[in-house]
Amino acid sequence: VVYVFTDGVFYFLPGLGFCYSIINGPTNATVLAGSEARFNCTVSVGWVILIWLSNGNPVLTVINSQGAVETSDRFTSQNYTSSNGFTSELIIHNTQLSDSGKIECSTQQPSESSFAFLSVQVNGTLFIKNSTLTVKENKTVEIVCEALGWAPAPDITWMTNDSFIDKLRYVTQQSQGSNGLHNALSVLTLTPTDTEILTCLADIEALPNPQNATVTVIFVNST
Repeated sequence: VVYVFTDGVFYFLPGLGFCYSIINGPTNATVLAGSEARFNCTVSVGWVILIWLSNGNPVLTVINSQGAVETSDRFTSQNYTSSNGFTSELIIHNTQLSDSGKIECSTQQPSESSFAFLSVQVNGTLFIKNSTLTVKENKTVEIVCEALGWAPAPDITWMTNDSFIDKLRYVTQQSQGSNGLHNALSVLTLTPTDTEILTCLADIEALPNPQNATVTVIFVNST
């Protein structure tokens, strides 16, 4: 018989004579801010108590005899039982940049833990000021693409029609914004010989597809 104090409450836990362990711990996840993050932890038969921690702080406790003890709407769980053991799925709702870090699944009696890392990324804005640009023959123009409020700083590339542009033709500078966010400014230098559509793309790992902004460069023959 053991009494466990967690989340401000004492719990009476009978039958701690079993020997159990973590079979599969959580795995790393990268998500966009505002979406859900999910982590699984599977323990063998005979488990008694399982505690989820975010950056060292307990956020949810699961007790065999009572189920999940949820103290925040943002941290909930789903449970799955099989012949091999018990799986607790931690669900983090409306993820925030501050949620990034260590997610840990911990057992008591015996004490064992397994951890993974959560990376929460922020999809910012991307724009080119002009949607069209007129350029005369033999004239060089600089086209500016600006990314604001990203985390981490996005990877910027350029395309013309359906082809990637050589990285030597543009320069990208990154800067620290506010609240842990990042900005990027990419300047493409171009001497057009024909009318073309240029696309600036910004990408981070959590985005299924890069965000893009386009400009149509209208070539005017001087004759």
